[in-house]
Parts: sequence; C-alpha cells; structure tokens
Amino acid sequence: MFFRNVWSAAEFSFVCKPMLLKKSSNIGYAQLQLRQSFHNSRRSARRPRIEPNPLEIQEIESGPLNPSTLVKPFLFTVGVTTVSLAGCVIWEYENIRSHATAFLKRPNSWLNSHQRRGAPQKSEPGPIRKWWNSLRANEKVFYPILAANVLVFGAWRVRAMQPFMIKYFCSNPSGSSVCLPMVLSTFSHYSAFHLAANMYVLYSFMPAAMAALGKEQFVAMYMSAGVISSFASVLYKVMLNQPGLSLGASGAIMAVLSYVCVQYPDTRLSIIFLPMYTFAAGSAIKVIMSIDLAGVVLGWKFFDHAAHLGGALFGLAWCYWGGLHVWGNRDKFLQYYHSLRKDSR
Repeated sequence: MFFRNVWSAAEFSFVCKPMLLKKSSNIGYAQLQLRQSFHNSRRSARRPRIEPNPLEIQEIESGPLNPSTLVKPFLFTVGVTTVSLAGCVIWEYENIRSHATAFLKRPNSWLNSHQRRGAPQKSEPGPIRKWWNSLRANEKVFYPILAANVLVFGAWRVRAMQPFMIKYFCSNPSGSSVCLPMVLSTFSHYSAFHLAANMYVLYSFMPAAMAALGKEQFVAMYMSAGVISSFASVLYKVMLNQPGLSLGASGAIMAVLSYVCVQYPDTRLSIIFLPMYTFAAGSAIKVIMSIDLAGVVLGWKFFDHAAHLGGALFGLAWCYWGGLHVWGNRDKFLQYYHSLRKDSR
C-alpha cells in the first residue's frame, strides 16, 4: 500500500518551498555572506565547488513592497484559478464525448463487422504508445507533471539561462515580473533533492486523491493550489516587507496532502525509514499545518511556510466546500459550452 512509504511530518515540512534568498537589510545580508563564505571555505577543504548556486551570485531584482502591488497578483490568481477550472471542465466534457463517440462506432452488428473485414488493419502501436497505454490513470497525470519539472530543472543547469530562470521561474514580489512566476515557480526546482522529494510525495498521494476526485478535477485543484499558494507567499512577504525568492511545487503538493489526509483521516501513515511506527493521517496534517503556522507567526526563514499553509488551507477548503459547490455546480457552464460548441459547427 502506497501510504506505507510516505514521509513523516517533519520530512513533509522539509519539502516545503524554501526562501532561497533574503536581503532585507545590509546587516542581515553581510551576515548571510559571512556564513556562506565560512561554509564554502569548509567545503573547499573536502572538494572544490564546481557549480556555484545562481541564486547566490546573480543580481536579484529588488524594489519597494507595498500593499498596492497586491492588486495584480490577486487578479492574476483569480484568473488562473478560473481558467484552470474551466479548462478542466471542458477537458472532462471532451473526454466523455470522445468515449461516447468511440463506443457508438464499435461494430455492434454482423454487417458492421463484415464491412470492417475488408478495411485496412491499423498499424501496431509503437513502444511509447504501448508504455503509455499500460499506465494507470494517476500515472498518466503524474508523468507529465514530472516531465515539466524535470525540463525546468534541466534549464537551471544551463548557465546562460539562469538570469531568465531567476526572473520567471522564481516567485519574487519585488521583481519586475510578479504574476507569471507565480505559476512557473510551481514547476521549478534548482536542487535535485528538492525535486526528488516533492515528486516522491506527489506520486505517493496521487492515487488516493485521484480516486476521490478524478483526473480532471485533480488537475484543476493542483493548478489552482499552485498559484494560490504562491499568492499566499507574496501576500506574506508584502505585508511584512520581507523580500525574497521562492520556488518549488510544495504549495500545490500540500493541497493534495491535506485533501487526502482529511478525506481519509484514519489511514495509517509511517516514516519512510521507520515503517514500524505509524500514525493517523488526520493527526499528521494537523502537525504539519501547526509547524507551518508557527513558521508564519514566528517569522522562520528557512522554508516558505506561508506558501505551504496557503496550499494546505486550499486543500481543506476544496475537500469541505470546493468539490461540492464549485466543481459540483459546473452543469451550467457545461450547458453553455455545449451550446457554444454546437453552434460553432
């Protein structure tokens, strides 16, 4: 059972979207550089540093943070969430329509089967097609998400692209581009461990989430949670005047995690290396959210706790309210799209 190998509460906190750079004052920045130089000097005694972190050596855009700058990110969040939901509803409609059309085209009589005998046989599907057809429903959603994250991770390795990646694939409320990175940063990981940990957690919890939601509703929730968690991070930084960068899929994954833990609260989870110790999923999400809440209140800087808490709260809201009152009331939009599609033929 896939729940037997999930992370503990502390390990889930580790895959949170980190605050990768913090330059709120000259004194704090000098202390950060001093710690980094000391750390690098210790590392150089063991092995030379081959690839410097671009988030440390690149010039980061910085500017004043004031509440008026939240208007565009808020409208962008509403817009992306609306487009995600509408797009996934249309995706569900087209899937049902294509399945119904394929069913009606099946040979259901002797005449149809006799006519098909003389028709040319379809070519055998290739190995990639066979592999794709052999996947489960949750894997067909997971692997495209994984591929997008891996491609962005590879782009970070190209030194010439690093200024572009910092500008558009890191959420930065004081940068010249604020809105688009709120989405792109949810597919962005610079650290290989950060990428592996996030994808492992997502893969572990996707089967349960998709069993309850279906693939279309899951994608709508995942995309909405990504941009909403990014907005929660931007809101926190602006209100406290704490500029900084953040990236990673942890906010969206926290929404999936909280949804599953609330939907199946009695499911037993265990620590990956200590499977003999188990705990209830409902208790685990309370501990994780408490840690993120403490990080927000106490101003911890190691992780982007605001993004995690925003994603977890969205997962709870979708479990208790969104699935029933938002996704459940999509009939009117489907009727409108059906009539629009019919008229356009």
